[in-house]
Amino acid sequence: MSFLIDSSIMITSQILFFGFGWLFFMRQLFKDYEVRQYVVQVIFSVTFAFSCTMFELIIFEILKVLNSSSRYFHWKMNLCVILLILVFMVPFYIGYFIVSNIRLLHRQRLLFSCLLWLTFMYFFWKLGDPFPILSPKHGILSIEQLISRVGVIGVTLMALLSGFGAVNCPYTYMSYFLRNVTDADILALERRLLQTMDMIISKKKRMAMTRRTMFQKGEVHNKPSGFWGMIKSVTASAPGSENLTLIQQEVDALEELSRQLFLETADLYATKATINIVFDRVGKTDPVTRGIEITVNYLGIQFDVKFWSQHISFILVGIIIVTSIRGLLITLTKFFYAISSSKSSNVIVLLLAQIMGMYFVSSVLLIRMSMPLEYRTIITEVLGELQFNFYHRWFDVIFLVSALSSILFLYLAHKQAPEKPEPEPELELGLEPP
Repeated sequence: MSFLIDSSIMITSQILFFGFGWLFFMRQLFKDYEVRQYVVQVIFSVTFAFSCTMFELIIFEILKVLNSSSRYFHWKMNLCVILLILVFMVPFYIGYFIVSNIRLLHRQRLLFSCLLWLTFMYFFWKLGDPFPILSPKHGILSIEQLISRVGVIGVTLMALLSGFGAVNCPYTYMSYFLRNVTDADILALERRLLQTMDMIISKKKRMAMTRRTMFQKGEVHNKPSGFWGMIKSVTASAPGSENLTLIQQEVDALEELSRQLFLETADLYATKATINIVFDRVGKTDPVTRGIEITVNYLGIQFDVKFWSQHISFILVGIIIVTSIRGLLITLTKFFYAISSSKSSNVIVLLLAQIMGMYFVSSVLLIRMSMPLEYRTIITEVLGELQFNFYHRWFDVIFLVSALSSILFLYLAHKQAPEKPEPEPELELGLEPP
């Protein structure tokens, strides 16, 4: 009975995702075109629905919403369906619509569509030969054989887009690039931060001792009263209170300096983080748990790391899922409008569906590493004996190559760009340039 209830929940959510994909197809992608092939719309909506279902199952793993056996079944079924769509259905229909646009091949379009699909399968299968992506004991038709190759393509696309975005965003909104950071720079800044903290502590001790001395002398409680007392308090002040005011101002300035030094130190550590990619370092603990452990050890407080890491992991995974889906849909819409036409629209939509499905499958492979160990069990069992560390290493390498290539490309583009004209006088009034 519980399996039927769990299945009804999953089917209902898939219907809702399918409806959202259908509306997005009609009101965003094809709002300026006449829909002639409903099979394209169905394939796109089904791909979107099963892609979102994978993210839904990740959330269910964290919240323990469904029965574990039900989650395992729906994970397995969902992966089988999405792989069937990405490897067999979408490539075949892409070839079919390409052949349909060629008049000479119109009569034999089914035959040539099969030939194009077989060509795709040959290169798709040969893609896995140079990569250590799975165990050799898996059969030819196993799910690991398909998902490992889909993961390589999807992770490569994600890393390329992420690398370009990581460089293009600072280049667009900042006036400088990352500087060269050495260990000596970090140590010098940390030394300055520690000296500043020592000065703050010593001055706060002086303030406490001054207050104690004033309290013992009665300068705190024996305040003047009456009209003449008020005038006297305005025109004159006790030496101790004057010292307290000066020390408090110094402490405020030093605390502000310490905050700036701390932010600069964190920025230097973030800049130097590329060394983890170069030296092939793979984390053993999920980032949330590791971050909480470092914070608790630094502050020296009692904290339930396991309890809060679960909740924070859920929030972060939810944010990653929502932003990934939103960002991908926006990018797909812009890309479609940029290159589509009345003849090529069906092929482009199917290509976008292929990219979307591979993107979401590879997102599951990478999100798995950010989840605590107790939430990875079913996902690991469903995905099989894949070399998960390889995908993270591959993402890091392609990300670094993409980022460096983007830096070179943007540098050359910026160097060859013509100089901007002088701003108009009205810009001085605070108006934004056009």
